[in-house]
Amino acid sequence: MEEKKGFFKRLAEGLSKTRANIVSGIDSIFGGFSSIDDDFYEEIEETLIMGDLGINATTSIIEDLKEKVKENHIKEPAECKKYLIDSIRQQMDVGETAYEFENRTSVVLVIGVNGVGKTTSVGKLAGKLKDQGKKVVLAAADTFRAAAGEQLTEWANRAGVDIISGQEGSDPASVVYDAVAAAKARHADVLLCDTAGRLHNKKNLMNELGKINRILEKEYPEAYRETLVVLDGTTGQNALVQAREFSEVADITGIILTKLDGTAKGGIAVAIHSELGIPVKYIGVGERIDDLQKFDAEQFVNALFLAGENE
Repeated sequence: MEEKKGFFKRLAEGLSKTRANIVSGIDSIFGGFSSIDDDFYEEIEETLIMGDLGINATTSIIEDLKEKVKENHIKEPAECKKYLIDSIRQQMDVGETAYEFENRTSVVLVIGVNGVGKTTSVGKLAGKLKDQGKKVVLAAADTFRAAAGEQLTEWANRAGVDIISGQEGSDPASVVYDAVAAAKARHADVLLCDTAGRLHNKKNLMNELGKINRILEKEYPEAYRETLVVLDGTTGQNALVQAREFSEVADITGIILTKLDGTAKGGIAVAIHSELGIPVKYIGVGERIDDLQKFDAEQFVNALFLAGENE
């Protein structure tokens, strides 16, 4: 519980820029309107869209809010706030099934472009799974980025897990092949693969992921499959574009959203979920190994609005 409380505090601090961007605007709307009319809803809508929540999510949130206001016979704008918070929360709930891979023998592919914190996220995820008592094998299959292997080896040592890597520039699929053999021989619970993500060259990326997938289907058909994309929260709408592009070349099951502590664009977590139907499964709010946490919609929205644990 202590860890959760500590993370809530860091999350609340990390979302301070996003809060200034979205929440202060909303508060001034609640304070500035004397009645609930079309202008009132329009102002909220604009604030949410400007806060990177995206048009789809915002439309759903506003429609839901209007319904709740009607059902509960709300007349005062200030009374809308808790219903707005509920509507945002509902947009993002991922449910327990999102982490099915933790309960099975599984392969988790992690993809993402350079600079988004992908290798670090793989290392932190390995640490989290190890702390849960899982046997983890890491595959350093991002063989094109110099130093990716070294960086991952450092994380593997820190997390106390095994790592399989190849030569720089070698075929990523062959690294995955070796890692599957190691995972089976060592009875690993989770094989975690750090793979490349050169989106500017989609055809190559597709071929590479296709090769990796064929190896996994042939050599490790019993393993549950999870494919996570790492996105940099500071890039806002650009993260949404990347998520969309990755979902064209791979069957994405979830998002790891990093660097939320340095951005006013934290609302993008809502947009990605709503626009693409891909849940955000982990968020990162700092450098520490425990700064990568499972995404919890309630906690996220409470931290954003400083509700719940701080009241």
